[in-house]
Amino acid sequence: MTKKLFIINFKNYLEVAGKNSIKLARVAEYVARQSNVKIVIAPSFGSLAYITNNVRIPVFAQHLDHSEPGNTTGFIVPEIVKSYGVSGSLINHSEHRIPTQIIRHLVERLRNLKMISVVCARTPAEVKKFAVFSPDYIAIEPPKFIGSGVAISKAKPTVIKYSIDAVNDVNPNVNVICGAGIVSAEDVSAAIKLGSNGILVASGIVKAKNWRAKIEELTRFM
Repeated sequence: MTKKLFIINFKNYLEVAGKNSIKLARVAEYVARQSNVKIVIAPSFGSLAYITNNVRIPVFAQHLDHSEPGNTTGFIVPEIVKSYGVSGSLINHSEHRIPTQIIRHLVERLRNLKMISVVCARTPAEVKKFAVFSPDYIAIEPPKFIGSGVAISKAKPTVIKYSIDAVNDVNPNVNVICGAGIVSAEDVSAAIKLGSNGILVASGIVKAKNWRAKIEELTRFM
């Protein structure tokens, strides 16, 4: 069975700007070691190289472009990101949507680079569409729950169930993880009981008063 994945998305929150990004990264690393949970961090692009050089837990990019190395100023190129020590990426987050064919190309490209792909989807129908591309993970995140503090695992559990059913219909090798509104251990427990293979959390951790306590809380049922 695949080990459950716990992704912390830093987004571009000011709470983790500058040196605070490495502070949260080190807290996540400490909890990962203590709990034996696979915690992955996704910091903003500007801190990727800095963080990968200072922690030993996996680091993902928040986004990648389907652009080639070379004359591609301003684009986030997978091969360049990998050279920093980054081991995977979110793709198609609700806050940075990209065309379906680009998703397909990026999943294939990351596979060839031996990097982990986490494709974000808004609905079970999208989950089914993206599962055909064989990403490593699909994160189900209905936009209205993102940053809301209301977890879909409790408010809309059928979304997780239908997403897992959709994957099993198309490609059961793809792992479904749950995001959007997760703020408590109970939210995580509900997601895992529904069959989620992990969680994707941002503001629930970044904006918490005590990062360590909150991450420890969320790992309790993983």
